[in-house]
Amino acid sequence: MKTKRKQPQANLCHWAELVLPYLCPTDLASIALTCRSLFEISKSVTKLRVTDASRGLEKNPIPFLNSVDDQLYSYFIYTPCSVLSSLSPVCQPWGGTRNTHESTDTMRQSVKVASLMGGIGSGCDCRVCYKEGYQGCPCSLVIDGLTEVMTECGVNCDCGLECGNRLTQRGVSVRLKIVKDKFKGWGLHADQFIDNGTFVCEYAGELLVTKEARLRQQKYDQLASQGKLFSALLVVREHLPSGKACLRVNIDATRVGNIARFINHSCDGGNLSNFLVRSTDVLVPRLCFFAARDILEGEELCFMYGDVIVNPNGQPCFCGSSACLGVLPSEAT
Repeated sequence: MKTKRKQPQANLCHWAELVLPYLCPTDLASIALTCRSLFEISKSVTKLRVTDASRGLEKNPIPFLNSVDDQLYSYFIYTPCSVLSSLSPVCQPWGGTRNTHESTDTMRQSVKVASLMGGIGSGCDCRVCYKEGYQGCPCSLVIDGLTEVMTECGVNCDCGLECGNRLTQRGVSVRLKIVKDKFKGWGLHADQFIDNGTFVCEYAGELLVTKEARLRQQKYDQLASQGKLFSALLVVREHLPSGKACLRVNIDATRVGNIARFINHSCDGGNLSNFLVRSTDVLVPRLCFFAARDILEGEELCFMYGDVIVNPNGQPCFCGSSACLGVLPSEAT
């Protein structure tokens, strides 16, 4: 009889361990109030979420740290690389003890998916694309006049992910943490010393057509004016070599993104340099961040979002630099 009485409880716990990791913080908090067992499982889910924003999809866990208020973490869907908005996930488990940490396989698959988005042409047939004293791979050619653009091997190249010309395709390798600030909200900080020139991360999110990006930004601006949302929609413009055209890439990390969504703006340029990285067989470039100088452990990572547009309704800037203009850059919609 004892076994029979325990069976419903065991079924409930089994169900909860599968379902609760998919819940948003509000729903998770509500279900935690229903019984002791669900409270304990909800508490475990929350603890795991706080300890790693990347859900085990990066090489090192990226924890949340907050001594400002009672918000334990920021809820969003994680993607290691940008995805088409039509293919972006609707939900994602986060905090479950049954989650696997298949970082390497996930990264390889992510690179493959990212490369296939707009994939064109063929790649190199190099076996060793880069080693000391040799840089003969055609994929690493420098584009004249566009020093901010890097080129790397792509999905159609013969080399593997260990290739030295795939520096930005292996995910985040430096240790990072997400820290809450009283004025700026969440921000990304170094959790180790980072050498000048080190790759930090790419800016990943949903890839949008310009019409959709403008519609979303209008909604985000309205919610931001009410203090309900801080968007992470970034517009990147690449001026083509002819000088007569400009490629616009819209990356929205507001709902689906990676840890780069927490990088704050600094009016003095910050300590990160951003580069467009293009694989040889891919039309859409990726925005990647490198250390612009040596970065100390605990230092916040920042970059300059863009030119400041004087907007009476613009969001205030709290970067604290001597060059602070008082308003965050914004995209005219």
